[in-house]
Amino acid sequence: MGVEYYKKKLIDLRSALAKEKEAKKRDNERYAGYIKSASTPSSKASYRKQKIDHAASHDRHIESIKRDIERAKESLASERRRAKK
Repeated sequence: MGVEYYKKKLIDLRSALAKEKEAKKRDNERYAGYIKSASTPSSKASYRKQKIDHAASHDRHIESIKRDIERAKESLASERRRAKK
């Protein structure tokens, strides 16, 4: 794969990271609204649990994207070294 491929991949991954962070923010706001408007303590507790579960899922996906970015950076550096030879 060429240097341009890894540059494009980095751009795509950074875009995906920003989108995932926005999705997490939207979900947190949505669940906060659900919790605030819940009528029973059990539904409030259920929404809190869902909010925590979804936030954790977003966090895992964000960490995965960050690892992919690091791998792409390493591959780009490797490809640049290979191209110099």
